[in-house]
Parts: sequence; C-alpha cells; structure tokens
Amino acid sequence: MSYRDYIRNFCIIAHIDHGKSTLADRILELTGTLEGRQMQEQVLDSMDLERERGITIKSHAIRMSYEANDGESYTLNLIDTPGHVDFTYEVSRALKSCEGCLLVVDAAQGIEAQTVSNLYLALEHDLEIIPVINKADLPSARPDAVAMSLENLIGEPAEDILTISAKTGAGVEELLELIVKRIPAPTGDADGPLQALIFDSVFNQYRGSIVYTRVFSGTLKQHEQMQFMANKKEYDAEEIGYLQLGMKPVKELKAGEVGYIIGSVKDVRDTKVGDTITHANAPAPEPIAGFREVKPMVFSGVYPTSSDDFEDLRASLDRLQLNDASLTYEPETSAALGFGFRCGFLGLLHMEIIQERLDREFGLDIITTVPNVTYQVRTKQEPEIWQQIQNPDEMPETGQIEEIQEPYVSAEIITPSEYIGNLMQLCEDRRGVYVNQTYLDTERVNLQYELPLADIVFDFYDKLKSASRGFASFDYEFIEYRESNLVKLEVLINGDPVDALSTIVHRDKAYHVGRRLIQRLKELIPQQLFEVALQASIGTRIIARETVRAMRKDVTAKCYGGDITRKRKLREKQKEGKKRMKQVGSVDVPQEAFLAVLSMDE
Repeated sequence: MSYRDYIRNFCIIAHIDHGKSTLADRILELTGTLEGRQMQEQVLDSMDLERERGITIKSHAIRMSYEANDGESYTLNLIDTPGHVDFTYEVSRALKSCEGCLLVVDAAQGIEAQTVSNLYLALEHDLEIIPVINKADLPSARPDAVAMSLENLIGEPAEDILTISAKTGAGVEELLELIVKRIPAPTGDADGPLQALIFDSVFNQYRGSIVYTRVFSGTLKQHEQMQFMANKKEYDAEEIGYLQLGMKPVKELKAGEVGYIIGSVKDVRDTKVGDTITHANAPAPEPIAGFREVKPMVFSGVYPTSSDDFEDLRASLDRLQLNDASLTYEPETSAALGFGFRCGFLGLLHMEIIQERLDREFGLDIITTVPNVTYQVRTKQEPEIWQQIQNPDEMPETGQIEEIQEPYVSAEIITPSEYIGNLMQLCEDRRGVYVNQTYLDTERVNLQYELPLADIVFDFYDKLKSASRGFASFDYEFIEYRESNLVKLEVLINGDPVDALSTIVHRDKAYHVGRRLIQRLKELIPQQLFEVALQASIGTRIIARETVRAMRKDVTAKCYGGDITRKRKLREKQKEGKKRMKQVGSVDVPQEAFLAVLSMDE
C-alpha cells in the first residue's frame, strides 16, 4: 500500500456559532496533538478578535496522527475554514484542498443559510460529506428533527447521522473512525510535474510570506527553485514542513500532503490564495483550475481624526495588508476630512474587523465614511467604455450619463415559516426580486431573492434579525451588474458641497434619504453666530432643506428705555455683521455627522 492510503485531508464547514472551532479542539485532544496544559478554547483561532466574537477570520491547518481501531496509524490533515459569507473564497480554496468534509449542524438551531451555501460549495468540489449534529447536550436540542432536515437536504438516512457534543467530547471518537472509513485517500503522482495549491498565506516579520499549501502532484524538496504560476515569480524553497500547531521542518512534501513553504517572499501579494506552485525548471503544463483574483465588494473612506496620524495610518494599513491580501487601499483627499485612504473590503464584516484591528493593534482613532459599492458607468462621450466608480465623487454629471449599472447578489434567507411575511416585505423594500422559496421541513423555509448589493451593505442584517426575532440566517453571493436608475445625492452646507457626505442612491428613494439625512444633520451641527443652510441636492435640483438658526445675542440689552431708533440702529448693525460673517465664516462638521447616514432609521 502507498503512503497516500494513510492520509485523510478534511475540513469542517458550518454556520457561524455551530461549534466548528470547539469540535476542532476536541479532535486535537483525542489525537494527542495537544497536551492538557496547552489546551485553550478555540485553539486554532489565533486572534483575540476571533476568540471574542466566536468566529474564524483566517483559515488554519493542522496535521494530526490517529491510531484507528483497525490498528493502523493515519495522518489527518484538518483545514479549518472561516464561516462568514465575507470569506467564502477562502472557504472554497480550503475545500479544494480536501477530499472530504464534516458538515456540522447545531442540534438546537438546525440548518442555517451558510450551512446550505457551504454545502453547495462542497458538492461542487465533489467531496465526501459526513453530516454531524452537534450540541446534543443542550436542553433545547432537537436532534431527530434536525436529522430529518438533513436527510431531506443531502439524502443521508436520518438514523445514520452521527449526533455528538463537541463541548463534552461525546461521540467524537466515533466521528474520527467515520473520517478514516468514509473520506477517500488523496490521489496524485509523486513523480509527476509539481502542482501545489496555495490555500492560505500569512506574513512573518522575519521570514516573509509563509505559504500554506496542498500538493496535488509531484514532490517539492528543500532548496528547489519554485515558481508561482499566476505571476511567474521564482523563489528558493528555503524551508518546507508540516503544520502541527507549530511548524515542523521536513526535507520534502509529496503528492497528497499538506504543509507550509518559506521562500523569503517579501510581499504577501505575490502569494495569492488559489495560485499554483510548480518547479521553476520543469513547470507543470497548466495550473490547478479555479484561481481568481479576490475582488473587494464594499468601499469606504478611512481618515485619521488628527491629520498628524496620516503616516501612521498608512503604515498600519501596510502591515494589515501583509496578513490580509484581500484588503486594498489607495490615498484620497476629502475637502471635509483631509488626507485619508479609500479602502476596499470583501464585505461589511471584513470592514468592521479591519476597523477594530486598526483601533486595537495600532491605537488609531479613525473616521470612516459611508460604505458604498462599485458601480459601472457609460457616458455619452464614451459609450463603449465602462468606468468603475468606487467613490460618489467620481460620478459624472447626470446629463452626461448614458447608462449606470450596480452589482446584484443572490441571497438565501433561511427562516421559521411564521416570519416569511416580514422578511419578504423587507426584501421588497430593498428593491429585491423574488426568485423562489422551498420548505426545508415543516417549520423552516429557504427564501431566495436577488438584491442590489448597495441596499444590503449596511443595516440589512440588523433589520433581518429584528424582523425574525433573531431566528433568520442570511447568505449571499455576487451574480452580475444590472442597469439601475441611480443618482448622486449631495449635501450642501451654506452652498458648499461636503464630499464625505455624498452618496449614490436609487432615484425613487432619493427624496426620502435626502430629507432624513438633512434632518439628522440639523440635530448634529451646532448653532453658529449666523444662519446655516443645510441642503440635499441631485445635480442642480435641491430636494430638501433645513436651517440651523443663528445664536441670538441681545445687542439692545444695554439700552434702558430711550428712543426706539437707537435700538433699531443696533439691530441693523448686528444684521450686517451676521451677513458679512456668513460670507466668510466656515462651519465645522462634527465627526458624528459622518455617521449620520449609517444611524438613520428607515
């Protein structure tokens, strides 16, 4: 028998908070990879943020040895995956590196949107799927009902589905035996041309970019010249090895194995997730299929509250990008906020994580502008060319636009049937297009809608949870750009546009959004010694206006009685002064105003 017959490469897929990281902890304990004194909760989640939020942000991999009941010793490679929709591409690369996966479902909550989404990803990669019902020890657990739902979803007989408790360890031994029996051994020719898939990379300050890889064919030996096929860059494989909580160097990695490669790569952008590594002197005829550049979906301006911190912000973003190649940024200037950066994120959670890390790891105080998506515009002057618009300021004048398109996503919402009405109404309010609904069991429904990304990019998830009392789950993926009737909504303060408050909205909603925004700004902008006019406009047309009244100083207080003409003269003088002040005076917009759009109620 070949060495490959004793290797099992698998991953765990599940919805957020269904016990994926806890199950990984128990598997590490039972295989003896960790001693009791090394054990801590979510041991594979290395960031404080991952522990606090109970989510996995980065992929992780670990190699374990397991003595099975048949007396043989097996090598288990667990590739832990993120669960959130923003990191779907990382999940798909991790799945590509495996032959099988554990589909973990919470015994109390049942099947959720991302369970279904990740299951379809696993089916696309033709993986052996082992369904597992977790949290069987909970008082609210209903394993029989969840098993029936899983039978309807994937066809596995309900009585054969394993029920475990990752917290107590009950049933995890039987699960390890199932992994050995059901997940196929990897294939691939160790003597063929080298093809190794990069499923993750991390940056080390002293050693450069460390690549996590699964070898599909061929053998890579230490100090051989390797080539990244996406950019044709060549490096020396200085150190290769296995991932066993730490890094264990070895002389070679063969087909079917999972490990790491260090080659003094100084830029993490050279080691793109999904790329193929091959030999520089005898390259493989073609890369492993499926590589694509990760494209940001949500953009936001990030500015330091103090202009002195601009260089610190640049250095911090540089360092963050070393560990997260999906973050993009470029410098931009705002008349209201000064110098900052236009950052691209995979989604809103990704944006939130980056903001949190800037605050915690680098101690930076920042302002972020309203998140927006990328639009495509054709102008009448250049009807053949599509411009990518990532910032409302880049939008051409309304009269010059031939056509404008916005990104649409396919959304899956899984909800108890009693909340269907509320959620359909929410999707209709967000310009959703109804596609389908299917009943997963007698109580749970899978609603499918096509929604404009701009309308779900902030507060949609909160509204979804409110409308379903927290029971609904939501997952989406980008499908295409579609033509829409969109306009640029500008905010003017005393006739001057404030670029950081401008936004792109659908024409039907422009009046409502403009009206609410101006009302919020009226509450937030402090009174001046002169009147402040707040206006919302589309092009040259003003659609909403509010006035912040001037602070009134009683200039006639010193006049006790006497002729009325003296009082009139003082008031006229005050009036002239206010008029002059309005012409030269400037209004400082407080930081809270830039978050006004985000906090507006529907």
